Amino acid sequence: MKSIRIGTRNSALALWQAREVARHLQNSNYLTDIVPIVSSGDKNLHQPLYALGITGVFTRDLDIALLNDEIDIAVHSLKDVPTNLPENLEIVAYLERDFPQDVLIRKESAKDKEFHELKLATSSLRRRAFWLKNFPKAEFSDIRGNIQTRLKKLEEGDFDATILSLAGIKRMKMDIDYEMIPFMIPAPSQGVIAVVGHSDKKEINDILSSINHKPTQICVEMERNFLNTLEGGCTAPIGAFAEIFEDQIRFKAALCSLDGKNCIATDENFIYNEEENFGKKFARVVLENGGKELMAEIKNQI
Repeated sequence: MKSIRIGTRNSALALWQAREVARHLQNSNYLTDIVPIVSSGDKNLHQPLYALGITGVFTRDLDIALLNDEIDIAVHSLKDVPTNLPENLEIVAYLERDFPQDVLIRKESAKDKEFHELKLATSSLRRRAFWLKNFPKAEFSDIRGNIQTRLKKLEEGDFDATILSLAGIKRMKMDIDYEMIPFMIPAPSQGVIAVVGHSDKKEINDILSSINHKPTQICVEMERNFLNTLEGGCTAPIGAFAEIFEDQIRFKAALCSLDGKNCIATDENFIYNEEENFGKKFARVVLENGGKELMAEIKNQI
């Protein structure tokens, strides 16, 4: 068959992810062609994501390219992909998850400060809320851009540290010091590369299913079902992480108010079966324990 056209954002990290999908396909003797596309989210680096008012701000332009048959598949960081995709588009493969964690990066002048003393630069409502839950007097600055841009802003800005996804640092092979943040629950499906395809392209979608990592799929679908049931877009302060241990899954998640004062959490160990929608089940428990009112409050404030 002809070369598979792989659509991607044109940042260094997004291109690395596209090349990773291409590598998997090439290992199965398929030809690939990478097609970079500038996304709306990359064009506006001045406003925090929650202020843009767009669902799928990093995926919309690639969705349009897929629907217009300019590309055959689109590669994304799965945490950027809305839980409801446009009609005729579907996730056709998940690569194996590597690094789901968030990590703290400090500037040199703040290396001796305690966590509660740090002024943080992050535009993520989730990271802010989880931090405020533990350090309610924390101060924040907005920060946007790719990893390199954020690190440059960290050095130049009036703040002490920022929080980044460990996956990006590792994928870019960046030699920088970072610290784990034990209380920070990742965004649903963080650390996973996903491939979106057009439902009409059966042959290509079947090819992509051969590179799918099923254990990762089980975990992230649970996380995304949790997110979808709470009706949280990519911006609400929701963390969710599922992990498989032999025949058991541990599912840890939380919904927090914007100020971190009200957090409704769940931490479950259970034996998995395909019939039950565990993400939806645990989200309903959260909603019944005050989550419904909390989500309404968050939407009102945003």
